[in-house]
Amino acid sequence: MDALKTLRTEIAPLCIKNSRVRELSSCIVSPPKCVVVCSPKQDIVRAKSRPKLLEELQKLLPPTIMIPERRLEHLVEQALVLQREACMFHNSSDRDMSLYTDHQCGRDQIPSRTLQILQGHTDEVWFLQFSHNGKYLASSSNDRSAIIWEVDLNGGVTLKHKLSGHQKPVSCVSWSSDDQQLLTCGVEEAVRRWDVSSGNCLHVYEKAGLGLVSCGWHPDRKWIFSGANDKSICMWELGGKELECWKGQRTLKISDLEVTSDGKQIITMCKESALLLLDREAKVERYIEEDQTITSFSLSRDNKFLLVNLLNQEIHLWNIEGEVKLVAKYKGHKRSRFVIRSCFGGLEQAFIASGSEDSQVYIWHRASCDLIGALPGHSGAVNCVSWNPANPHMLASASDDRTIRIWGLKDLNVKRKDCHSNGVHYCNGGT
Repeated sequence: MDALKTLRTEIAPLCIKNSRVRELSSCIVSPPKCVVVCSPKQDIVRAKSRPKLLEELQKLLPPTIMIPERRLEHLVEQALVLQREACMFHNSSDRDMSLYTDHQCGRDQIPSRTLQILQGHTDEVWFLQFSHNGKYLASSSNDRSAIIWEVDLNGGVTLKHKLSGHQKPVSCVSWSSDDQQLLTCGVEEAVRRWDVSSGNCLHVYEKAGLGLVSCGWHPDRKWIFSGANDKSICMWELGGKELECWKGQRTLKISDLEVTSDGKQIITMCKESALLLLDREAKVERYIEEDQTITSFSLSRDNKFLLVNLLNQEIHLWNIEGEVKLVAKYKGHKRSRFVIRSCFGGLEQAFIASGSEDSQVYIWHRASCDLIGALPGHSGAVNCVSWNPANPHMLASASDDRTIRIWGLKDLNVKRKDCHSNGVHYCNGGT
């Protein structure tokens, strides 16, 4: 402070050698080794030391004295985030957002128009799921088959492979992390592993005297998991060798199975009204307890949330990061007899979609829990829905009417003639 006072009150007023005055001022805020200025290298050291000093000062001084770095940029980003979160129908890239006007999307950003009807199955379609890259859709049916559908660059869906071999209805499917392989599970039967490119069955996983009821991949694709009807969970090598088995009240006969993207946690139903979150490495078990019977569940892409469908026609959203906590409830769809599945979807998974026994697809805004709409079109119960992770404007639904519907935006300019080809019916937007 004495040096600063001398510089301000005694040296600067002399108005002699202004360059030297500036040099002395820089020495005050630079380390002592920078006092002697004689080489470019020392200039670089001084240039680097000043931002470092300001960074240290920032920690000590309140924002009212020293404005935080990039504060304006932070405020702009914050304003955009608040506008986006306040927009119930926001389902497009942020490139379209501007600070010049208040942002507001219309209902036309939500897929609500039937673009295609897929007719490859000969019985009720129970399950479907898009691949991680959004290029494929897999479906399974009461007709004991599964189908791999291919999504082209224009969003058109065509039949790629029909997978036959199960002796019982196929209850669910699961994609490998690279989308090159697919697991299918028969009802209390076997799990089959398929090559997506060729449609060939690569392996059949069976357990003597037991039926397998669910399937899932480890993210590194070296192992698979399956639930069995003796309430155990098994871990297998791809070649079929059983590596580990967790016995006891681990899973139910009719159950979903999810594996987190780090491969550490297995999630399954352990009781009619409870879910088990099993950390297989730390050997820690956590539970989600519901008051009602659980019929199905699905995991969010970031592994932080779980969507749980209940017998009482409610869907609950649980935060499973750290201590489990119920954060939202969604109501409006119909469920009385069948297993109805729901999913996360849309841009940044900002929406919840669900099937329903009244033949409609229901969509809610995830944050507000407001029902956005119900999509008519199917003529039987809608058992399962899946939102394309690579295309927020593409939604698929599977129904007891033996069809799969592909939903898109209403104002999509698609010129297609109505036709039947390869198990696919192209629609002009009517239901």
